Amino acid sequence: MYAPERRQEILRLARAAGRVDVLSLAEEFQVTAETVRRDLKALDRAGLVRRVHGGAIPAGRLDFEPDLAEREATAADEKDRIARAALAELPDGGSVILDAGSTTARLAAAIPVDSAFTVVTHALPVAARLAAHTGIDLHLVGGRVRRRTRAAVDAWALRAYAEIRADVAFLATNGFSAERGLTTPDLAEAAVKTAALHAARRVVLLADSAKAGQEHFARFGGFADVDLLITDAGLDPAQQAAIEAAGTEVALV
Repeated sequence: MYAPERRQEILRLARAAGRVDVLSLAEEFQVTAETVRRDLKALDRAGLVRRVHGGAIPAGRLDFEPDLAEREATAADEKDRIARAALAELPDGGSVILDAGSTTARLAAAIPVDSAFTVVTHALPVAARLAAHTGIDLHLVGGRVRRRTRAAVDAWALRAYAEIRADVAFLATNGFSAERGLTTPDLAEAAVKTAALHAARRVVLLADSAKAGQEHFARFGGFADVDLLITDAGLDPAQQAAIEAAGTEVALV
């Protein structure tokens, strides 16, 4: 297959799936990873895709947002490890905010049944996982529920977070980088994430390394706002160094 034909097929795959990764493409076309990177660079220069960590997304899809079921199935092992590591950051008593996201939902599911502290969340999946914990004082933030994320947004949610000061906020994100900070496709969701971030004394970001370098439409914070990033060992060392230079501790699991 000639390079133009291969690049056309890569573009088709990116548009169909919303994302392509270098290693899968190399296997698909029986070429080296470096060849695929050159293809993606050429498509990026042509304005047809946007390169992200480990692959690319089609141009015009920076606001692409997979649904809840797809996010639950993506990087499942990495998210499980991140959630288990985050258990060590839970306060003994006290209060936490759990953001909407597939990794924060895994954290909620991993919380021991004998735990005793206060949880505030605007995420219906998180609340559902914790509703039966008799030792947890659960507060569900209200608002308009976005069907794609099952998260409450808009004025009610913003007012609720303005009235509290939690010990720790566990945040999720669709994309992160040292340069652009934390981003998500939806402005309303970003506003609530910002409010949750500022409603806690300590902020812990839970994000798998596939999200590194991804940039979405709405920015809701930077690494100057984050005390700890828990991610997997796939994080690029250069990204890790840049994030740590911004003052954020990075834990690889």
